[in-house]
Amino acid sequence: MERTGARYADRPTVEADTWIDAPPERVWTFVSDVELMPSMSAELQSVRWLDGASGPALGARFVGRNSNEFAGEWETTSHIVEFDPPRVFAWAVEDPERPFADWRFTLRPQDGGTRLHQWMRLGPGRSNLAVLIERMPDREQQIVRIRMRQLQESIIATLAHIKRLAEAPDRARPPGPVPNPLDRRRPGREAPVVASHAGEVCGVPPLGSGSPRCRSIRPWRPC
Repeated sequence: MERTGARYADRPTVEADTWIDAPPERVWTFVSDVELMPSMSAELQSVRWLDGASGPALGARFVGRNSNEFAGEWETTSHIVEFDPPRVFAWAVEDPERPFADWRFTLRPQDGGTRLHQWMRLGPGRSNLAVLIERMPDREQQIVRIRMRQLQESIIATLAHIKRLAEAPDRARPPGPVPNPLDRRRPGREAPVVASHAGEVCGVPPLGSGSPRCRSIRPWRPC
């Protein structure tokens, strides 16, 4: 697990990888299944394709509907910017030229299975995270640090979910979503081994004791 950057302008990144006991072609079916993403996230509620698309392809667009107790509900449009089965799958959130965030999966054969790597980078687009930082410039590093911990946790949960699906003995998807350690609001959820997620709560809760200041801010859309 690696993280870089202390300020939004640094375009901070976070990444992790895992080995999966399944061939890349098998892992790819889960990595590229955009409509499977909500089952891997505590925040992403649904995904729908745009422009008549029914599956992933270079240039295809999809809308993600998100929800959390701090930001309310919002949608973002993502553009698939790299699509090379079964090796690379990447998308940019909002404007591909100045995205709110970039996300990428890479796969390569290793030891009879697959080494799956996930990477993401914030900015440089003026997302609502950037707007929040503009309102609280003295807390920028704290906001970015917490946000990146959340993103780290999200990636860990996603990789574990894909590994479980790809290694399922019956080669079928287990029914229902895999418990997501990122959502501490839902009963029965346990804290993750590594503390954080793409929780896109974006550092709002821990900015102070109870952080009443952040709770009162007008809802913003995380990446």
